[in-house]
Amino acid sequence: MNRKQIIVIVIVVAIGGYLYSLPVKGLIKPKVAKATSGVIAGSRPSVTNVTVDVVSASAKTAIGSALATKITDLEGQLKSATSDADKLNLQRQLAKQWDDDNQPAPSAFYYQAVARKEGTFENWLIAGDHFNDAFKSIQDTAVQPAYIENAVEAFKNAIKLKPDNLDAKTGLGIAYVNQTSLGIADPNGGSPMQGIVLLLDVVKHDPTNRNANLSLGLFAMKSGQFDKAVARFKTVIAQKAEVEPYFYLAECYKQLGMKKEAIEAYNKCKEMIPDPVIGQKIDQYIKELKN
Repeated sequence: MNRKQIIVIVIVVAIGGYLYSLPVKGLIKPKVAKATSGVIAGSRPSVTNVTVDVVSASAKTAIGSALATKITDLEGQLKSATSDADKLNLQRQLAKQWDDDNQPAPSAFYYQAVARKEGTFENWLIAGDHFNDAFKSIQDTAVQPAYIENAVEAFKNAIKLKPDNLDAKTGLGIAYVNQTSLGIADPNGGSPMQGIVLLLDVVKHDPTNRNANLSLGLFAMKSGQFDKAVARFKTVIAQKAEVEPYFYLAECYKQLGMKKEAIEAYNKCKEMIPDPVIGQKIDQYIKELKN
C-alpha cells in the first residue's frame, strides 16, 4: 500500500465517522438525546488498556508489510536500547514514521512518551492532536475512551505551559465534546458546553481558525443546526479547499433541502479525490438528490 492509498483511506474513515456517528450528547434536545443515546447519563464507560503495541499491530496491517518493515526495525532497536537518550531518539523516530504513514494512534503514543520525558509545550500539543485524530479515525468504542482521556491530559498539560495558546484550547475543546459524547462524566474533565465555549473563544480571537471552525461545524451538524454548520464549513473552505469540509457542506445542504448546492459540493469532493469507491458512493448521493 502506497502513501496515496493510505491518505484516501484516512479520509474515507474520517467521513465514515460522521456518517455512522450519533448526535453529540448535550448538544441536542433532551428528548432526542434520550432516544438516540445508548449511554446512561453520568455513566463512565470502562477504559480498555490501550497500549502502543496494541495499536501498532493493527496499524501495521493497515499500511502493509512493505511500510511496516521499517517500523518493526525501529521497534526492535527501541527494545534493545539501553540509554535514555537512545530510547528517546527512537521514540521520536517512531512517532515521525507513523506520522508519515498516516497512522495517528501509534504516533500519538510515541509523541506522548516523548512529551512525558521532555515536558515541552510542542510535544504535548502534537500528542493531543494525534489522540484527537485517532479518536476521529476509528469507530471502535472499546478504545475511543482511552484516546480521549490521553488527549485531555495532553492538552491540559500544554495549556499549563501556554494558557493563551489557541491551538491547545481548540484541541481541548474538541476532546471535551468527544469525551461527553461517549458518556464519560469525568469530574476532572469537561462538558460539551465547556468544549464549545473553548472553541467559540478561539474563533473570537481567530475567526478563520481551521480546526475550531471545522469542529464547530461538525458539532452543529450533529445537533441539527445545519444552517450554522454551513457558515462554519464555508469559512474553512475559504481558507483552503479540502474534501472533508466540502463533504460536510454537501450533507448540510442536503439536510436543508438545497439540492443544487449539495450536488455542487459533492462534485467538488469527487474532483479532489479521484477514487472510484468514493466516486460511486457520491454518485449515489447525487442520484438520490436528483430523483
